[in-house]
Amino acid sequence: MTHPQFPNPNHGNPSEPSARTWQESMKLAFRDAFQLLEHLEIAADDLPLAHRASIQFPIFVPLEYANRMHRGQPKDPLLLQVLPRAEEDWELEGFTTDPVGDLAVESRPGLLHKYPGRVLMIVSGVCAIHCRYCFRRHFPYSHAPKSLFEWEESLQYIEQDSSIQEVILSGGDPLAVVDSTFGSLVQRIERIGHLKRLRIHTRLPVVIPQRVTSELCEVLRQTRLAIWFVLHINHAREMDDHLINAIQQLRKSGTNVLNQTVLLRGINDDVDTLVELSEQLVNHSVQPYYLHQLDRVSGASHFEVAIDRGKELMREIRKRLPGYAVPTYVQEEAGKASKTPIDLTPPNSTDSP
Repeated sequence: MTHPQFPNPNHGNPSEPSARTWQESMKLAFRDAFQLLEHLEIAADDLPLAHRASIQFPIFVPLEYANRMHRGQPKDPLLLQVLPRAEEDWELEGFTTDPVGDLAVESRPGLLHKYPGRVLMIVSGVCAIHCRYCFRRHFPYSHAPKSLFEWEESLQYIEQDSSIQEVILSGGDPLAVVDSTFGSLVQRIERIGHLKRLRIHTRLPVVIPQRVTSELCEVLRQTRLAIWFVLHINHAREMDDHLINAIQQLRKSGTNVLNQTVLLRGINDDVDTLVELSEQLVNHSVQPYYLHQLDRVSGASHFEVAIDRGKELMREIRKRLPGYAVPTYVQEEAGKASKTPIDLTPPNSTDSP
């Protein structure tokens, strides 16, 4: 059965561009796990669902993303990223609601000043997809600013600190706001003379590629700031023709495009999958940036891959790819001044004299 609100217009013809706007796709996204499984012709008994977790952190999956999943396959790597599972109810030591220490560095509502020279603005608490391993799944978005007027306090904080050269727009997803609001925010940011760079962390173009509109590209093209777009792609199957076209539009606007990936058990924790992803990225001029060790957020313990296994994977990736195609394997630790690169030295190895 297709999504109850409309027929499945793109199934069987993935190269056909969607006629829906990104806002329409947000409205029509799956919000019920059983409807998603029915759409994919998967029996609910094959995947024990977490009812309590799905209430605390509701499912949200656009049709554009769901149509990249393989029907009848309960272990599809895209499906496993978004489906509430019974394992989310596990309570394991070391897994917390604020695993990277965001709340301790919140200088103003929604403004995180964690690292020297840059600040992060929570532009929106809305996401285009709810990834079950999200490290901000428990973040108190309700108190974060939601308009240009409310962001002004944070912007004045930035103006008063000339050591800040870069603003990172994050969320939620910063592209969940409409183009006019996003453009006004960018214009306000670029009026702060000591700022040089604007970084945009987003998954929205990955799951709804038509979010990369001509209006958005024009905003990026006109700003004096150096623009760095950081996409979040975990698996090569997420890179369909629509996303590749969106990436091309971003690059034509003068935007630098990077990607970060989270290492996830049962989804991308094998060499072939990670190599294929990196090759797809560099083939379309996207720089593999980070491979993240899972942030230990409550409800996501079943996604964790042992760091020793991650090191093994990275050593094999280095053998198979040119250096520019190899992401940096990192871990974020609360209170540290930067992401921590993970040492890939094999155990019990010694340096040559």
